Amino acid sequence: MPLARELLDVLVCPASKAPLVYFPRGERDDDELHGFLLCPASRRRYAIDGGIPVMLIDEAAPLAEAEVARLVARATALGLPLR
Repeated sequence: MPLARELLDVLVCPASKAPLVYFPRGERDDDELHGFLLCPASRRRYAIDGGIPVMLIDEAAPLAEAEVARLVARATALGLPLR
């Protein structure tokens, strides 16, 4: 289930307060059950569980800088909004 645009417009990373990149269909872009939110500024990946973003810093997956760069490049290639 995709997240509502209204929700995405107000969500920010709780750690950095920076905007998030929404991957609605997961890592491979073919799995709507494993969508996630990425914060390039804090290098954290936030899960979406049952259509609800899990915006807890302690539960976010920390990512290496190279992984964040790869995901940002993928988002750009897919035309995902980078706010």
